[in-house]
Amino acid sequence: MTRPSPAELARLLGDGWDPAPAATRAVDGAAADGPGVRVAEPATADAVWAGLDGVPDPEVPVISVVELGIVRDVHVTGDGAVTVTITPTYSGCPAMREIERDVRAALVRRGWADVRIDTVYAPAWTTEWMTDAAREKLRAYGIAPPRAGAAALVALRRATPRDQARPDAVDRAAVPCPRCGSADTRLQSAFGSTACKALHTCTACGEPFEEFKPI
Repeated sequence: MTRPSPAELARLLGDGWDPAPAATRAVDGAAADGPGVRVAEPATADAVWAGLDGVPDPEVPVISVVELGIVRDVHVTGDGAVTVTITPTYSGCPAMREIERDVRAALVRRGWADVRIDTVYAPAWTTEWMTDAAREKLRAYGIAPPRAGAAALVALRRATPRDQARPDAVDRAAVPCPRCGSADTRLQSAFGSTACKALHTCTACGEPFEEFKPI
């Protein structure tokens, strides 16, 4: 497999990408890091998964798209063509185009120019696909992770009076504080910085925090 030229990289990654770093840096397969292009290694499923594990989620950069469970499958054909299957966290996620671009860029920079991204919506993504390591990283980052095996799912819309009357409605105030661990917290808003988060306040330590909703 040959390494793509800077001009080819610019074409693959779009008009907004600056090929200068790849053109000006001495590239070595063992030492290259950052935006430079590595000498192509054989494209295998394990190598592609390893490359994708370094792609951060654009909204929660402390975890990768692999840890988040967005990457569902990797397929490599005999000629080295790579297909990555991804599923958005929800159908209206505004970060999906950026994630597709970042996934493609990460693989092209490793020297694999023939990359295809398949975005599929079924089965729908769930926070159950998030790894335990990702949940711990979220907590350490100050975001309450989604509770594994939550009794009920959370709609990514504002609750209606009918929703609030449901007997199986989740007690949102029971979310533990990621800073002090106290369960004495209260819901401030059903939405945080994004639709997949809620905003809480900890009564014990007084700090506000976001929760990654179980979906």
